[in-house]
Amino acid sequence: MSDNIFSGLKVVDLASFIAGPNAAVILSDFGADVIKVEPPAGDPWRHAHQMPPQPVAEEAYPWHLVNRNKRGMTLDLKSSSARQVVERLVQWADVLIVNTPHPARKRLRLEYDDVAHLNARLVYADLTGFGAKGPDADLPGFDLTSYWARSGLLSQTRDAGAPPTWPVAGSGDNATAVGIYSAIVTALYCRERTGKGSYVSTSLLAEGIWAASVSIQAALSGAKFYGLHDRMNPANAAMNVYQAADGTWFVLLVTSDKLAAVAKAIGRPDLLTDPRFSEPAKLMANRPQLSAILDEIFRAQPMPHWHQVFSGIHVTFGAVRAPQEVIDDPQLRANDIVVPLAGAGDKLSLTISSPIQVHGVAKVPARRAPELGEHNEQVLKELGFSAADIAGLHANGAIAGPKQASPAP
Repeated sequence: MSDNIFSGLKVVDLASFIAGPNAAVILSDFGADVIKVEPPAGDPWRHAHQMPPQPVAEEAYPWHLVNRNKRGMTLDLKSSSARQVVERLVQWADVLIVNTPHPARKRLRLEYDDVAHLNARLVYADLTGFGAKGPDADLPGFDLTSYWARSGLLSQTRDAGAPPTWPVAGSGDNATAVGIYSAIVTALYCRERTGKGSYVSTSLLAEGIWAASVSIQAALSGAKFYGLHDRMNPANAAMNVYQAADGTWFVLLVTSDKLAAVAKAIGRPDLLTDPRFSEPAKLMANRPQLSAILDEIFRAQPMPHWHQVFSGIHVTFGAVRAPQEVIDDPQLRANDIVVPLAGAGDKLSLTISSPIQVHGVAKVPARRAPELGEHNEQVLKELGFSAADIAGLHANGAIAGPKQASPAP
């Protein structure tokens, strides 16, 4: 097997922000040649490191995260001269990733039917907020609105009595990126069998529903819901959030076969025979009392103690870590979750690898994302444009940025 399984695969990334570009990153991790196409002013995500509530930094860490390993060019899709560039990009590409809203996409002649005739082997990957059909198909969508709020996820990720909170930025986009990548790879496999390209799609809403599918399937089945989680009166005190003596919160998930072992390990085997908790009906009625008892027990010892206790009896638990703590987790480097990033700046020497591993196949070493229009001339020459053609595209504003190609990142 080749070291880079997608070596020779050509991808045009016309998408903006996170989900579409990150699908292209996964392809690039395995060797695909990805061209990032931006408007002359640049993808707004270039400036996310200076946009509250994103953490502020000197280096454009979000930009490098979702556009590493790519070549970059600018193109004003509204310019009449841009059409010839678009057509040659489509003819060159194996994969085209687009997330422009469909009304604008139609005006720009970037719908599937506008480009499919140019390349019969093209895999056209379409990302939308709410799907291509239905009353809200044309609404703008971000992961916060489409993936989190509309799917039902945001209504459940809070405790009883608390308002919906602000989810982690990009989390829905990143999950959706894996979905788009999966659709693209499925289409590439289909192409190997049929020789023909495909039109594949997903939406932030569909991916959010998939993430919330246990709850949504329950609703479809008419199930009885317990309501929002209440830490002091949980549906199951053995599946709850507790705090250790050092202030660390942790999630505890004790299955029925582990109850006796846990009771013994925490020094309270009497809880199993306590008349308040020994029968299912009484246990349900006395959940607040049991939760209060467990609170007192767990707050008596620091997290390293409970880590040792739970690990010793193979109970599922997880300390709640902040991002500044997560980066020191030895599991990240041991499993190549965090890898070196070349060329992005002194304060940005590491990045997060895509979550897919093919054992025996090395990923491409991560390199910085491109500067705005960095590879305009290089790419246009590969597409067959002459120096005079390129000068004309610059002159009429179809492209912007450096006129001379910089070295590849």
